[in-house]
Amino acid sequence: MAPPLDEGRQERLRLAERIQSMFAAGVDGDPAPFDRLALDIFAHQYRHNLPYRAYCDALQRTPEKVGRWQDIPAFPTDSFKTELVTSFPFDEAVMANLTSGTTAIVRGQIFRDEIGRELVLEANRIMTGAWLFPDFAKGERCRVLILAPSPEMAPSMGMATGMDETRKLFGTPDSRFLLSHGGIDVAALVDALAQSEASGVPVAMIGSTSAFVFFFNACRKRGVSFHLPAGSRIGDGGGYRGRFGELTQEDYLRLAYEVLGIPATHCVNVLGMAESATGYFDNTLRHAVKGLAPAKRMRQNPPWARTVAVSLDTLAPLPPGEVGLLRHYDAANLPTVLAVQTDNLGVCDEAGNFQIVGRAQRDAAGKVSAMPSERTVGPMGDKRIFRMLEAYVNFSIRFKSGLLKPRTPMVPPACPCGELADAAIEETTEDALTAAMAKRP
Repeated sequence: MAPPLDEGRQERLRLAERIQSMFAAGVDGDPAPFDRLALDIFAHQYRHNLPYRAYCDALQRTPEKVGRWQDIPAFPTDSFKTELVTSFPFDEAVMANLTSGTTAIVRGQIFRDEIGRELVLEANRIMTGAWLFPDFAKGERCRVLILAPSPEMAPSMGMATGMDETRKLFGTPDSRFLLSHGGIDVAALVDALAQSEASGVPVAMIGSTSAFVFFFNACRKRGVSFHLPAGSRIGDGGGYRGRFGELTQEDYLRLAYEVLGIPATHCVNVLGMAESATGYFDNTLRHAVKGLAPAKRMRQNPPWARTVAVSLDTLAPLPPGEVGLLRHYDAANLPTVLAVQTDNLGVCDEAGNFQIVGRAQRDAAGKVSAMPSERTVGPMGDKRIFRMLEAYVNFSIRFKSGLLKPRTPMVPPACPCGELADAAIEETTEDALTAAMAKRP
């Protein structure tokens, strides 16, 4: 006979059922249940999460004094570096991820129990289907090419886990991770793109933004381009909190079209944070599929989440359109804290959609500046091991891409984006592309 469930676990299961009912309604579901649900999750986390309770007590904001989700205390992401932030007994943890952050020495650790693991995976299955594959019927699949480490190579990287789930759910059997201990398999990537171009079967490419930047630059330098069939798409993770490596976002989108023939609508950036269970996707592809009028590239919250921009000085909510620090309220954060205060700068619109401007920096006096930091933070994070892994990925692309031979697409697209500014690309890039192309007939 199974032992009786403790009161805290019973409560978590009841809350999880309510969260999952919101999941079941999808991204267009009724957002109204969130208001009461958020307050109940806050009360549960206040009772069972000791560091968070101490934080709320210091602010004198307890469940008895909070009557709106907007007033629930948001736990700073920096606190994950020094505290064990769980709302369940730690010995029940089955999932661990490292935060990205901007400190190379101290990193936050996020733990989830089995309930939380199911919530984070389901939330992102729904978000990925709605925003990256909105045109797919249930069960429809395509070849997914992943320019990132697998969970076996980077078990604590949430991005790797998420991309593997995407491969399993939306990928055909020939989908694969292209990063191994030998680096990115550029030859296999080129072969797969050429096959897609020749067969007319769309392909999905997902991976770190920086890997795409390096690949695009390498192809452009060597005169390598493709015209992938309509329906092909890119899902890039992380970026640089508002910039894409050596390029602006506009330049990145132009290169995606110039090198692959993929239009800007089908280039979808996703913000994933270990501190928040739900990933937030650009709205462009879903809007295009639904035939909606072109709109500003934004990230739309699902019914179970909210995002608010707050003042850098007072942390009070800001009017729509004003740049502030982004604060996320995510019901899928049941095992940790519902409300998370980030150091990402961004703006929200009247509907609560948001977009990132950059990562906040502090001046000499310690005051947060409204100007984003110039320091790039890759999607793999800023810890030394992830920096080294990201650098290795990019080096392998540059080196192997230099061995490719120039090629033109089978049906050259007419780019509507205008002239592309020259990018400074290392000479090793040319050698890597030349080698990969030399192996092709």
